[in-house]
Amino acid sequence: MRMKTKLIHGGVDGDPLTGAVSVPIYQVSTYKQEAVGKHKGYEYSRTGNPTRNAVEQYIADIEGGVRGFAFASGMAAISTIIMLFDKGDHFVVGDDVYGGTYRVLTKVFNRLGIEATFVNPGNEEALKAAIQPNTKAVMLETPSNPLLKVTDIEAVARVAHDKGLLVIVDNTFMTPYWQNPLDLGADIVFHSATKYLGGHSDVVAGLVAVKDESLGERLHFVQNSVGAVLGPQDSWILLRGMKTLGVRMEEHEANTMRIAKWLSEREDIKNVFYPGLPAHPGHEIAAKQARGFGGMISFDVGSLERANEVLSRVKLFTLAESLGAVESLISVPAQMTHASILRKDAQSSELQTD
Repeated sequence: MRMKTKLIHGGVDGDPLTGAVSVPIYQVSTYKQEAVGKHKGYEYSRTGNPTRNAVEQYIADIEGGVRGFAFASGMAAISTIIMLFDKGDHFVVGDDVYGGTYRVLTKVFNRLGIEATFVNPGNEEALKAAIQPNTKAVMLETPSNPLLKVTDIEAVARVAHDKGLLVIVDNTFMTPYWQNPLDLGADIVFHSATKYLGGHSDVVAGLVAVKDESLGERLHFVQNSVGAVLGPQDSWILLRGMKTLGVRMEEHEANTMRIAKWLSEREDIKNVFYPGLPAHPGHEIAAKQARGFGGMISFDVGSLERANEVLSRVKLFTLAESLGAVESLISVPAQMTHASILRKDAQSSELQTD
């Protein structure tokens, strides 16, 4: 089945009770039980809700997993994943990751005894050197945020699984339309569904899919325990947005490729980061493990002063945090989405667009 077809017919298809072709919004907190512990599959909406269940089955289907989970945000998703682990456990994490990922690991979970070492996961020797006796998982983004570094997921999975480690991949930038990390050896894939999956700047959500049923049971236990769930209204909005993911991602990529080529030909642009360009160091890996290159570009205009000048002159792009919606956005990651990361180049002149 083509991915575009799966995006329409994957997961729960309509409502078997009424024949409605769209999954209804079950705006309900609790459910009638015939007797203690005897119910129709739902008992309390923190534990399970039919509308949320529909989007959870959907993400599992299109990511090739056995179970899916919907969270109140991407950060709720990643935080719940981290809570699978114990005090004293250690993560190896990509050195170029979303600022919120860096922040929650170094400012929150470090206080609870979970450690993280940040390395370039595409460097196999550096990856192996970072693995410690208490390492439990490798977490990465590919392409990464914001520099669009590409990591060979299969290569990382071989190293990690040889050591008995889980592989966790943030697939937000590529989406299931272009890339399926579980098929490449990852154990857990997650998304800030606020971005391309929702696609319309109208919902905040996070999605996770796993390829092992026992891992899914553990994740559901944590999610239910801490209550990091997506509400039925937002679940429905997310389902509606994801139906058009394929059409949108193809248009995003076509436009992005044209802009990336135009930027790379300009002498006043210091660097362009886009895996779709043959000159990108990760181009061949991206072409091997994904069906497309996505809609994100980062580029360096040479100075913070010039970056601010560019921002003051854009007309169709909106200066805002986030990405992946029908609007085109532009940002300065070092001062916006990644401001929590302490960098020597805090006055970065790199811009990011989608």
